[in-house]
Amino acid sequence: MKNIRNFCIIAHIDHGKSTLADRLLQYTGSVGDRDFQDQVLDDMDLERERGITIKSHAIRMSYIHNGEEFILNLIDTPGHVDFSYEVSRSIAACEGALLLVDATQGVQAQTISNLYLAIDHDLEIIPVLNKMDMPSAMPEEVKDQIIDLLGCKEEDIIEASGKTGYGVEAVLEAVVNKIPAPKGDPNAPLQALIFDSVFNSYRGIISYFRIFNGTINKGDLVKFFSTDKEYNADEIGYLKMKQEPTQTMSAGMVGYIISGIKTSVEVKVGDTVTHVENPCEKMIAGFEEVKPMLFAGIYPTDADDYEELRASLEKLQLNDASLTFVPESSAALGFGFRCGFLGLLHMEIVQERLDREFDMDVIATVPNVSYNVITTKKELIEVHNPSGMPNPSEVDHVEEPFIRAQIISKADYIGPIMKLCLDKRGTLLNQVYIASNRIEMTFDLPLGEIVFDFYDKLKSISKGYASFDYHITDYKPAKLVKLDILLNGDSVDALSSLTHVDNAYPFGRKICEKLRELIPRQQFDIAIQAAIGSKIIARETIKALRKDVTAKCYGGDITRKRKLLEKQKKGKKKMRQIGNVEVPQSAFLAVLKLD
Repeated sequence: MKNIRNFCIIAHIDHGKSTLADRLLQYTGSVGDRDFQDQVLDDMDLERERGITIKSHAIRMSYIHNGEEFILNLIDTPGHVDFSYEVSRSIAACEGALLLVDATQGVQAQTISNLYLAIDHDLEIIPVLNKMDMPSAMPEEVKDQIIDLLGCKEEDIIEASGKTGYGVEAVLEAVVNKIPAPKGDPNAPLQALIFDSVFNSYRGIISYFRIFNGTINKGDLVKFFSTDKEYNADEIGYLKMKQEPTQTMSAGMVGYIISGIKTSVEVKVGDTVTHVENPCEKMIAGFEEVKPMLFAGIYPTDADDYEELRASLEKLQLNDASLTFVPESSAALGFGFRCGFLGLLHMEIVQERLDREFDMDVIATVPNVSYNVITTKKELIEVHNPSGMPNPSEVDHVEEPFIRAQIISKADYIGPIMKLCLDKRGTLLNQVYIASNRIEMTFDLPLGEIVFDFYDKLKSISKGYASFDYHITDYKPAKLVKLDILLNGDSVDALSSLTHVDNAYPFGRKICEKLRELIPRQQFDIAIQAAIGSKIIARETIKALRKDVTAKCYGGDITRKRKLLEKQKKGKKKMRQIGNVEVPQSAFLAVLKLD
């Protein structure tokens, strides 16, 4: 056990985590030249296309140091704020972390929040200054920022370059010398934490675990703590580039277990695996439940695919534990699920994965956050969906979630960033200069305001320099109204949203204008209206396509034409009563991207 090191790489998005992991794998000979490709651990097509890490990836390396062989279990983590839950799970399975800072960009928001996560779990932190080969690197300036942040000595900071491989040996030496070996008793009852799982259609569910105490052998009878179900450990092994089966594993090791589980509900990330005959007393603590920030309805385009969508979401949830879902129905879209996401990028990735991995064609509704509604009888109702909003006469007040946002940026962009946050009903709490040209601003903002396009706007006004991180603080009373969209007098529940009273008029106007462009013309007039309760606040009309019924009339009396036009008028009236309006998927998506 003294020769095992479990560590993860944490950093802000795009600071070179996956590239450094590539060099570590090549240096230790864990990946052959034939199997190697850039960002070798990012095995999902989506990750490679977008150049971001979406999933944490665990891999085992062997490293010879002073003639001794060390086993290094590395977990490469995502950097985007929407996938911070992946980072918290990786940290729970490690004793140390490499904190990567880009020498060209310096300390950024996610660097700080991931560092706090690691410090909360008492991990040993090794600071690494990456991208030292870049002409625009500012090592002295960035080292000062790291020293301010960590309180370490300058000689503790390792200079490295993921691209050229400079400093990789120093990183491995520091991992062996500074990160403590795992603690635990191989003879105690088995206690292993599940930190990830994947579904394999041939083998069932493959769970990845880290053993804290005890020993597990192939064929042992084990049980999962939270479900209390028993299984045989058909295969256990290590996570190398390919899974490598073994006969026995003991405390401190990281690996996988296949026990022929077919139903995804039986495996929960954060669960504890133990033996049936000699179980451990309690679950491994310190694993937090995920809190979704954002809710949206996901519906199959074909109503018959409902059960298939449920199965797909369950399999996806195995691999992405931050996704939550409950069934719901909508008058416009039929049966579907109300899903909880950690942010807009997370929602986009889930839709994309449903399409690619499970071939599911889905419609997503307007995302919104959850609100607390206090009724006149002083009851508290949690509302995730505008249609769940009680009658306005029964509502005493509504509370919305607020976040504490940290924005780190170049000092040149203070003005535009401040204007953006104040426009979003934010309040500035404080601003601190981290360096001569870098400033950290802290705002209180309503979560509902940043859900849509805040991140994109922040990036564009700061030319990509500003970095953003947030956590939920509490709920505060707010003047919110339910904005309904009516097509020919019928409410389309999938387009309704809860919005602040000041934003309702411009938002309703914009939606109506956008829908007028996107809904195809019919044989009858379509009225698009935005309403708050029974009060209409905006209206657009899609004019009817008119067939020229008088074309066959030439010559003769005017009454012949009039008769045909009267007949057409009656037909249009009947159509308006029984005609229904199809809202295309592009209209739902356009409402999300309103600006």
